[in-house]
Amino acid sequence: MQARNVQRVSRFGCYQIDPTLDPRWTELLLRHPKASVFHSAGWLRALKSTYGYEPVVFTTSPPTEPLTNGIAFCRVDSWLTKRRLVSLPFSDHCDPLCNSREELDWLIDYLQENWKHQNLKYLELRPTENNLGHDYGFQPVAKYFLHTLSLSPDLQDLLRGFDADCVRRRIRRADSAGLEERCGRSEELLKDFYGLFTLTRGRHQLPPIPYAWFRNLVLCQGEALEIRVAYKDETPISSILTLHFKETVYYKYGCSDVRFNKFGATPWLFWKAMVAAKIRGATVFDFGRTEEDNLGLLAFKNHWAPHPQSLVYWRYPIGSSSFVSVTGWKLKMAKRVFSCLPDSVLKIIGELVYRHIG
Repeated sequence: MQARNVQRVSRFGCYQIDPTLDPRWTELLLRHPKASVFHSAGWLRALKSTYGYEPVVFTTSPPTEPLTNGIAFCRVDSWLTKRRLVSLPFSDHCDPLCNSREELDWLIDYLQENWKHQNLKYLELRPTENNLGHDYGFQPVAKYFLHTLSLSPDLQDLLRGFDADCVRRRIRRADSAGLEERCGRSEELLKDFYGLFTLTRGRHQLPPIPYAWFRNLVLCQGEALEIRVAYKDETPISSILTLHFKETVYYKYGCSDVRFNKFGATPWLFWKAMVAAKIRGATVFDFGRTEEDNLGLLAFKNHWAPHPQSLVYWRYPIGSSSFVSVTGWKLKMAKRVFSCLPDSVLKIIGELVYRHIG
């Protein structure tokens, strides 16, 4: 690592910019093929407004020149989980935006050389390239599946490619049930979505993400965000939240009232979102990350896009971990406690804890 760093020190410098203020960052995102909604200034502003995270991009481009590369991070400064750089918190994936391996080598070398000087516990990367962390001495700390679907086929061919029983039949059932779909970003829709979201998190024995996060997402993402809610006789029964960036639509959150599962409202909303995406010219539908042990959600997404890719999160240095990382038996114990608490207490826990997780 050090030898590679010495070779590049005469050619590159390293600069830091605020991606929410520097217009060159948005210009780079429009050009770069690996840019996603999670790189966007709107997403970063929502993270900062809700959790106080400080967004920063490390780049080899001097301030007086066009931005040609960058790795986006948030500085997460928590008394509970210590100070760290995460690329990016609460984001399914976030690729380094570099045009050559040489640029990437230099930036990661710089970060590894200087992480101690910044009093950081660790650096975390969430790339879509599975082996990226191995090449730089990072350790894998979490593994997921990522489902994506090409929207290039025409609507009829697209529909025929989905599972006949778990997707197509449920879409027909929702159509015949007389469900009503409402779509937008209104306060009313957000409240209906959050009511279902709180219900769903309670069912999974987890505190809900703070309402402020969703409110800030609506404010910061604007027309790129859509909330879809399915109603049965004026009762909200299912909802999904999607984000649109360039030619990709990202499914980020979903929730439902299980008492109405027989109507097939959730697959129906997904199909509605895909039809609308195609009309707007989108070519990819990103279903987001799924934990390896979440067999129900994996099965649901496999019915739409049956060949997911592996998604690995990486940390440096090796041996670093988060104090509040909850996996395996820790998560089971936490869920056992949460299952005994009322929704009002779970909401308070969510408001207090999530900013420390990142």
